[in-house]
Amino acid sequence: MFGTRVSGVVLAVGMAAGAVGWTTAQRPADRVPVAAVSREEPPQETVTVLVEQALPNVPGKTFTSAIVDFPPGSRAVPHRHGEAFVYAYVLNGAVRSQLEGQPVQTYSAGQNWVEPPGAHHVLTENTSATEPAKLLVVFISNTGDQIRIPD
Repeated sequence: MFGTRVSGVVLAVGMAAGAVGWTTAQRPADRVPVAAVSREEPPQETVTVLVEQALPNVPGKTFTSAIVDFPPGSRAVPHRHGEAFVYAYVLNGAVRSQLEGQPVQTYSAGQNWVEPPGAHHVLTENTSATEPAKLLVVFISNTGDQIRIPD
């Protein structure tokens, strides 16, 4: 009976090793763990629209405000805001930003910037790998236009 239990355990261990795909003896010495070669994309930001309102005194224009949350280590894909004029204010954390043809800038809580209509936003990222960042962004756009167009 003892021999049956031992052989059952050996069989179970062998099956588990087979399910993994290789045993320690079969594993090549230069094999790299999957996590070490993962090409996982950084997390992206989330946009929550607060207000979207046509401007009654400026026909054809819409005012939109939004909160943009950047999780730790997140990065937005390069994008444009069409013909919108953009104002961004950092509520917390720090964000690195770059418009095409301009130097990279880092903005911390309480700082702000503007983007002219048609600007190409080539970099927007949270500077921290451990803390979130948050922006309040205001767009003055042509009514009906998308406020964010990824490349």
